[in-house]
Amino acid sequence: MIDANWQAVRKVLLIRLDNLGDVLLMTPAFHALKTELPQASFTLLTISVGAQIGRLDPDIDDIILYEAPWIDPWKQLPHDSEREQQMINQLRQAHFDGAIIFTSFRQSSLPAAYMCYLADIPLRVAASVDGPGSLLTTRHKHPEHMMHEVERGLDLVGSIGIKTIERDMVLHVPEGDRRTVENFLAREDVTGHPLVVVHPGCTMPARTYPWEMYVDVINLLIAQVQAFVVITGGNDEQELVTRIVEQIHPAYLNYVLPLAGKLPFAQFCALMQRADLTITNNTGPMHVAAAVKTPVIALFALTNPPEQWGPWRVEHRLLYHDVSCRICYSRVCPYRHECLRLVSPQMVVDAAKDLLYAGRRCQLNGNQEPLATSEEDNMLQIVHGETL
Repeated sequence: MIDANWQAVRKVLLIRLDNLGDVLLMTPAFHALKTELPQASFTLLTISVGAQIGRLDPDIDDIILYEAPWIDPWKQLPHDSEREQQMINQLRQAHFDGAIIFTSFRQSSLPAAYMCYLADIPLRVAASVDGPGSLLTTRHKHPEHMMHEVERGLDLVGSIGIKTIERDMVLHVPEGDRRTVENFLAREDVTGHPLVVVHPGCTMPARTYPWEMYVDVINLLIAQVQAFVVITGGNDEQELVTRIVEQIHPAYLNYVLPLAGKLPFAQFCALMQRADLTITNNTGPMHVAAAVKTPVIALFALTNPPEQWGPWRVEHRLLYHDVSCRICYSRVCPYRHECLRLVSPQMVVDAAKDLLYAGRRCQLNGNQEPLATSEEDNMLQIVHGETL
């Protein structure tokens, strides 16, 4: 039963001050709230990257952008208390009836709770293992066993009686953006080839598969699977994608389309939805692929528990090499990155074959020969298969 204090709310603030994937993983909880509290409007307080999810989530009515100093892993925000005071005033003037603060496993909810307290938001819900005093009107403790982040979000809203059987992530791709993507793919003539999106970038170096190994993955995808590969990335990843493309075997360049920095986010999601397979790191695009139900290969560094952060409710393969330093939460690997470097490009392509053909998303023509035709090209396949 829904908590009586929440049954009459009209304006609710949802706080998730984190990146793309973190916000996307909360959308099942957002949807449960919208379904069970239909009279309420929901405003998402998030950073600019996370706001991209809110704009494609019909359960979100408004968005407020805020770069919080306690969610600043690289310590880039200048000390500016006026910024926080202005945000408190903005929230106070909005007259929210309640706030629900979503955090990941290692984050404290109390800075955001204190901000909501100062903004005179009467109902404040969050999970906290610390003593929150009166900062929270509903203080929740998650079960001690391992939970996926989606489940943690649903568990939090369950603390005020919000229940649901709908557990899929919510990401609405506009029809116009789907048509735009279909049109430019038609110009590239991808018919007859598995369409594979490779997203090599990641904001955390410790979670990033080496770029030179992505080169080998793409070469092998084209040689062995006859794939058409679209390489994606943000504006700040254009140099990375250019470096990768420069090292791709010249005979395969007609089967590669670099799009880093060229797609608005909605079109990026449409491309993911159109793809037969996505290959990426443990990063936001991994969760985008899962949300649009495209099978995904996650090159999953063991910085974080795979059970907590892996692809949600989609066909997938998690590829990593188990190491003694697993679950380190490091941003930069202090060792030799063995949890990812020991996953060979051939292992990645073998997983791709498994997902593409066993999953029946694509059918390999039995009469179709590999694209490599020269002795040099065939050697490239053999060397990559045996030595990496």
